[in-house]
Order: sequence, then structure tokens, then C-alpha cells
Amino acid sequence: MYVDPVRETTKLANQASSKDPAVGLRAVASLRLLVEQLQDLQVDNAREQGWSWQQIASSLGVSKQAVHRKYSSRRFLSGRG
Repeated sequence: MYVDPVRETTKLANQASSKDPAVGLRAVASLRLLVEQLQDLQVDNAREQGWSWQQIASSLGVSKQAVHRKYSSRRFLSGRG
């Protein structure tokens, strides 16, 4: 059975504004996980393309130290730092 990721994300976003806290909080937790996975994917992508930690940090609106601390132990194709 095919699951349309855009439809599922839209459904979660709608549920996040539910008047039922159980529904809303469950949706927020799922969206938080999705955002983390997407950020991991894009940080990997940026490092593989040679982006510096500073470029990534600036794009995410956080400090270079925060990004480096979170991701520096991961394996990337690029060795730039």
C-alpha cells in the first residue's frame, strides 16, 4: 500500500491544531521527528557538497558550534570543516 508523504504531512499539520490535546500533541511529536530527519538529510547533503559548518549553521539560523557539536561525529564524504 502506497503512502503519500505529502498527504500524510498535511494530515499531521492539520492534526497539530486539533482541539483535542492527545491528537495535537501526538501530531506535534510526529512532525518534530520528521523535521529532525529532514534536517539530518540536508546537513548530510550539504557536507557531501562541501559546505562548511558555518554555511550550514547560517542556513539553519544556529551557531556553528551547535551544528558542529550535533553532526561532526557523523560520516560525510567531504572532509571540509
